[in-house]
Amino acid sequence: MTQLEQQGLEARRAGRILAVAGTAKKDAALEAIAAALEGRMDEILAANAGDMEAARSAQMRPALLDRLALDPARIAGIAAGVRQVKALPDPTGIVTRMETQPNGLIIGRKRVPLGVIGIIYEARPNVTVDAAVLCLKAGNAVILRGGREAFHSNQVFVSILQDALEETGLPRSCVSLVQDTSRESAAELMNLTGYLDVLIPRGGAGLIRSVVEQAHVPVIQTGVGVCHIYVHEKADLHMAAQILCNAKCSRPSVCNAAECVLVDRAVAKDFWPLAWAQLEQHDVEVRGCSETQAILGDRARPAADSDWDTEFGDYILAAKVVAGPDEAIDFINTHGSGHSEAIVTGDYFTAQRFLDEVDAAAVYVNASTRFTDGGEFGLGAEIGISTQKLHARGPMGLEELTSSKFIIYGTGQIR
Repeated sequence: MTQLEQQGLEARRAGRILAVAGTAKKDAALEAIAAALEGRMDEILAANAGDMEAARSAQMRPALLDRLALDPARIAGIAAGVRQVKALPDPTGIVTRMETQPNGLIIGRKRVPLGVIGIIYEARPNVTVDAAVLCLKAGNAVILRGGREAFHSNQVFVSILQDALEETGLPRSCVSLVQDTSRESAAELMNLTGYLDVLIPRGGAGLIRSVVEQAHVPVIQTGVGVCHIYVHEKADLHMAAQILCNAKCSRPSVCNAAECVLVDRAVAKDFWPLAWAQLEQHDVEVRGCSETQAILGDRARPAADSDWDTEFGDYILAAKVVAGPDEAIDFINTHGSGHSEAIVTGDYFTAQRFLDEVDAAAVYVNASTRFTDGGEFGLGAEIGISTQKLHARGPMGLEELTSSKFIIYGTGQIR
């Protein structure tokens, strides 16, 4: 038995205990985790400083360094997120649709944990805590496999989680970390059938594609965000420029950041000076179609065909002038990743058409795509944002980490 198989076996045993632990015990563990995160902040910061130093030496891009970095405010935010999850209703054990059949059987559905969840993710140490506490609250054991860039930060976080679990009488192996960050360990986790019930990748397009193509464990596809802002001819252009700047620049490395802006031809010449005044403050590189280049001149470089399908994760923005809603909606449905899409318009009927016809997990009218987030949607911390359509779609909170089983009461019926 390999080390990872042993982790899987222990996680499955722990998951059976956690599944019936009850809400009070799980909430006690979550409170202990939040308190420990605050109490052991210096330990977390020291580990993260080591990861950051190594990342800088490896010349990691600034946007990715931002994902990796922890500071007291971010750790306090992580602890607050744990308490938000604690305050949410426990989805497990809820029985719905209890009905009596003509033969006297009483049949209902009960929400139950998925079981053991594996998560493969990259240089975002906050995911370690967010994912673990959501899994715990929903009654699932979890095996975490983070990237090497955040390994020391992840080790400290998992140690804190395990100590808090033990302190409250739950098995340490409800949460475990894969100690090997090689590709071989990722491949083994993808094929840990018999131990894992589901695998969730969080990261860039390459990671997610690799997991979807190689895994034998069922996969929930998350995260790739080729998100668009469409500026309709009846938009408030000042509002549109502000929304675009927020969606692109507030945190460009995350999956709900905008990667492409579409602007109606009727307003493009009026819109771009307003937008550029904000984008240039962040040194955004615009890659535009020929019409966008004609407006912006040497402030825009030519867009390659591949730019329309790229999640840049950086201060880079693809830009295209379109004839109107027909072209914009078709373009988004062709090049979008099914994550988050937004229209800025003052026309009700165009807004409704956009909501109806755009195929994405989250569709906005007059708001930034940056709101696609479990916390912003009232779900607490999220396990990821599903861009597929089966089981779950959009930000995945507690309910999406459960399944259901039929429960049947009889009085001696036979068939």
